This record gives sequence, structure tokens and C-alpha cells, in this order.
Amino acid sequence: MDIFASDLDNTLIYSYKREIGAGKILAERYEGRDVSYMTVQSHEMLDRVFREMLFVPVTTRSVEQYQRIWFSEVWTPKLALTTNGGVLLVDGKLDADWYEASKRLAAPAEQAMQQAQAILEDDPNRALDVRRVDGLFVYTKSTNVPETMERLRCGIDLSSVELFDNGMKIYVLPRALNKGEALRRLCARLGTDTHIFAAGDSLFDLSLLAAADTAFYPTELGYKAAVGQRAIAVTAEQGIFSDVILQTLTSHMAQKE
Repeated sequence: MDIFASDLDNTLIYSYKREIGAGKILAERYEGRDVSYMTVQSHEMLDRVFREMLFVPVTTRSVEQYQRIWFSEVWTPKLALTTNGGVLLVDGKLDADWYEASKRLAAPAEQAMQQAQAILEDDPNRALDVRRVDGLFVYTKSTNVPETMERLRCGIDLSSVELFDNGMKIYVLPRALNKGEALRRLCARLGTDTHIFAAGDSLFDLSLLAAADTAFYPTELGYKAAVGQRAIAVTAEQGIFSDVILQTLTSHMAQKE
């Protein structure tokens, strides 16, 4: 069975702030508010993909944030990688062996993450409490991202961690815990020789795309294909990113019938 490993936010689901057309399906509710949606077309096509492929969500969201999402009224993914790949959920439950292995992988970054937490606690631009997400990486928000990022670059050893920002959000992530490495770990556990499709839209997803046989990405990400890999750039003119991805996958499945 082929694998479809996909990022979620801005790849399969979209914030209520994003215009995706009149036809949309609610995908997430938070504190009584409707916050994320899928297009009707993507919702329908993902149902077919789920039935014919192993669909694995791969997200930087925490376990709690991931569990707010629903894809269907009749199914949920059997496997999901959350917390930038550091957590494996099996039928919605945390896989303890995977989590312990992730903590061992993250251990060399512990000193740098503690340094980052101290710097962020004292950052005058900090706009949120400093969090250790599921115990694996550091997260907060800043009202002046360039200044905060510069403080981190100057104050910690970057050999074991990566820095990312997304809007006001600041992330300090162990280099050994990334989406691509998580996908490789999962495939090794499954022990199957299969074709891997992956999709992602941001810098968090570059390693995920590189671990796939076929990678989908928006043109503006500027992903460079690995040797022997099929990389499919999607333009805004082609339509909503999720619709284009899933249409390609359903066409692929039809050709195999």
C-alpha cells in the first residue's frame, strides 16, 4: 500500500482567515470557534485516498492541537506523527517506545534548548509563555521576531538545534527530530517496500519532502528535488494546494486500477 505523508496547516487544512471558496468543510473547532477548514473537493478526495493508501498526517502541532482536527465522520488516521515527528499516535494513543526513542534523539539538544528557554523568558518582545511542547521542543511568540531570533542565534549553540519562525511564532527544534527523519523511522518500523508521497508548504516540511519518492510543494517554497525523486511544484493558478495534491493522487490510484 502506498503512503501519503502530509503536513496539515496550509497543506490539507486552512485557517478561517484564508479564502478557499464557498464550499468548505469544518476541520477544527477551538474554544467554541470554527478555526480551520478543508475544501469540499479535498474532503471528498481524501476519503478515497484514506481507503486506498496509508494516510499519515505529519505535523509540528502538539498532540493536543492535532487531536482538535477531524478529517471524516467515519474514519480517523490509524497513524499520525505530531510534535514535528517526535510523537507517534497509533489509533489516537501515544506510542511509548517511539516517544522514548525521540527523547533519546533530542537529548544532545537539551543544553541548547535550556539556554533558549532562558533567553526567551527574558526577551522583552516575548508575547506568550515559553513552552516545552510535549517535552520535545521550545515554543513561544514574539512581537519582534527578527530581534528575538537574533538573540537566540547569538546566545545558543546551533549545532544541535534549528530555529524557525512563522508569523509571531518562534520554534527551537532539536535537529535530530524533524519530519523527514520521523517518516524514515516509521517506514523502517512498517518494513514495507512502498511508494511514499509527501506534501508540505513550509520550511518545516523540507526534510519531509526529501524523504519521499514523490513530493508536492507550492512553487514559492523553492524546494530542490533529491536525485531520483519526482517533485511536483504547485502554482496558485492551478488552484488550492490541497485540491491539486489530492487530484493528482486520485488520478494515480485510478491508473493503477
